[in-house]
Amino acid sequence: MTNLPKVALIGAGAMGGAMLRGWLENGAVDTAASAVFDPSAGEPMKALCTEHGLLLNPEISGQFDAVVIAIKPQMAEAVLPQYSAIAKGAVVISVMAGKSVARISEFLGGAEKTARVMPNLPAAIGKGVSGVYAVDQVSASERAMIETLMQATGDVVWVDTEKEIDFVTAISGSGPAYFFLLTEALAEAGIALGMAPEKAHALARATCSGAGSLVAKDERSAADMRRAVTSPGGTTEAALNVLDGDEQAVRKLMNKALEAAAKRAGELTD
Repeated sequence: MTNLPKVALIGAGAMGGAMLRGWLENGAVDTAASAVFDPSAGEPMKALCTEHGLLLNPEISGQFDAVVIAIKPQMAEAVLPQYSAIAKGAVVISVMAGKSVARISEFLGGAEKTARVMPNLPAAIGKGVSGVYAVDQVSASERAMIETLMQATGDVVWVDTEKEIDFVTAISGSGPAYFFLLTEALAEAGIALGMAPEKAHALARATCSGAGSLVAKDERSAADMRRAVTSPGGTTEAALNVLDGDEQAVRKLMNKALEAAAKRAGELTD
């Protein structure tokens, strides 16, 4: 006997596969009673399921504690109705972008206990962060189960309203792209100074990666760390005065960027 959750994973692509590998590495699910549903599963996924005793594409039946939806949003209306029987009584956890809890419940024949999760790209290596919203019918113990399952891909931040998932999308869902853009711009600026491209790219990647690791491990706030590396009258101060001096250019741009992303996220959600 085991107290681990019985999970049905619908969709084992990039995000679904990343979650599954995290669950298996952390012993987070009852593998003997869990299943993966993905008709297009490749050989690596088939091998992973066989190795861990997971059922792959069995008959859609049985009882599960959680049904995790990791398919493309445009597939939801056509694919999800066939899973309505196993969703009944289970906690439905959707990592699909742009599908509201109401629509997910509708596609699943009235599923009552539904949660939306917005992970981000680093979840694929266990370094992500997921914003989570759950309807009131999801109990405290079920919320704890959701958190445990999502912690396999990184940190978890709960939000109080479904609207806030749009804000999560703008901050962390799209956020890796902002980080990549900064890395790209830093390298290009180094090349403009006269550095060889391969060296500029190596310095930019290592600098951004190292700074990210420090933010994750250091207890100081990002503002405190910025101040610690900024000597009065020094080179860093000279650069920051251009980026974010009296006009606060970076902060104003980031505000506008997040407003645009959050607005678009709301427009794309049905």
